[in-house]
Amino acid sequence: MQRCIDIAKNGLGSTYPNPMVGSVIVHNDKIIGEGYTSAYGGPHAEVNAISSVKNPALLKDATIYVSLEPCSHFGKTPPCSDLIIEKEIKNVVIGIIDPFDKVAGRGVTKLKAAGCQVTVGVLEKECRESNKRFLTFHDKKRPYIILKWAESADGFIAPPAETRKSKEPVWITNPYSRQLVHQWRSEETAILVGTNTVLADNPSLTTRDWHGPSPVRIALDKHHRIHAEHAITNGNTKTILLRSDAANHSLGNNVIVEVINFEKDVPQQIVDVLYRHQLQSLIVEGGAITLQSFINAGLWDEARIFTGTPTLQEGIQAPKISGKPIAQQTIINDTLTLLKKS
Repeated sequence: MQRCIDIAKNGLGSTYPNPMVGSVIVHNDKIIGEGYTSAYGGPHAEVNAISSVKNPALLKDATIYVSLEPCSHFGKTPPCSDLIIEKEIKNVVIGIIDPFDKVAGRGVTKLKAAGCQVTVGVLEKECRESNKRFLTFHDKKRPYIILKWAESADGFIAPPAETRKSKEPVWITNPYSRQLVHQWRSEETAILVGTNTVLADNPSLTTRDWHGPSPVRIALDKHHRIHAEHAITNGNTKTILLRSDAANHSLGNNVIVEVINFEKDVPQQIVDVLYRHQLQSLIVEGGAITLQSFINAGLWDEARIFTGTPTLQEGIQAPKISGKPIAQQTIINDTLTLLKKS
């Protein structure tokens, strides 16, 4: 099962809206096949694992391990539970039940009805962590939320606005830390910033320093201050502007306006919009007010905080957060701290 979890990670960022799943087939204590879920629309983990077995005759006496319950419905591909039954694999070991309402135990029921010996709950905690985005989306009806920011050694995320000479980021971290952020972007489905971040930094919010898909860009724009000249409206990647009314003002292709009420529960309204758009994960990258609003609302799952070596002495203070430290690492001269919500 641990091998299932490990190989499932190869699908991170490409399987959405499907979960990341790994599958391993064992015969006489030897792995004879393995696979993970292909990019969306392609074969699932079980199909790839079964296809990798050189001698299909061994399947009848083999055990198939899978980190998430095999599907039982027709989607982009046929049901994996049907394939397991067709190949007469009698022993099936499953990490966790799939919460998706079209599966949700039906795969297990179908396998048992066909005479399979089914075991559920092996490395359950680890399997849940592996699919935290998919599970949060279906269990909590919202995306998995990651807060990310970089702060100076003296606790500021940006210098005072009046001291800035151009509309571009003021870098606190080194290029390797920034490249890691672009890798993270390729792994998530959406990224959010506040209006002030767009106006001050004019960010692209893409994965230009890493190979992989760029996330859907989300920006708060209550007073319609984001216009066609801003990089996030260039149409290269789907962008959602959250406004107080539906006026688009000819922002171009691939830009969608969603209306929210800025007078109450803004973070909850944001995640409701993302849920409607089937976005399973979100990185909140700024600014300080936007980040703090998610912290205050208790709407976050983990935080990734860089601390650089520069000191700013004044400016915009970093958000205040309390969580469970889970890891810390050094990237050249930057410190990266990871927190989980307690």
